[in-house]
Amino acid sequence: MAQHAQYLLGFLNMPGHSEWLIILIIALLIFGRRLPELARSVGKSLTEFKKGIREAQEMKDDVVDDVKQIEKDVTKQAKDAAGLNDNDTMGSN
Repeated sequence: MAQHAQYLLGFLNMPGHSEWLIILIIALLIFGRRLPELARSVGKSLTEFKKGIREAQEMKDDVVDDVKQIEKDVTKQAKDAAGLNDNDTMGSN
């Protein structure tokens, strides 16, 4: 059964060096004049994608910083309300 499946799926292997060369030649014949334009478009798209990823990372970092600051503020307010402020010197009374 396993050999039968391998036989049926054998055509799904990656192309070798000569097959890639033939595919490249066919692509050049079909898209020859448009390839520089296509490469430019792909480059611009990739640049915009990276820019979007960078902006999303910066936005995430800003949100994390805001949450940490809120956590510190809430903790300080809770300690102040409970009378457990770190700045209090309880032993000096």
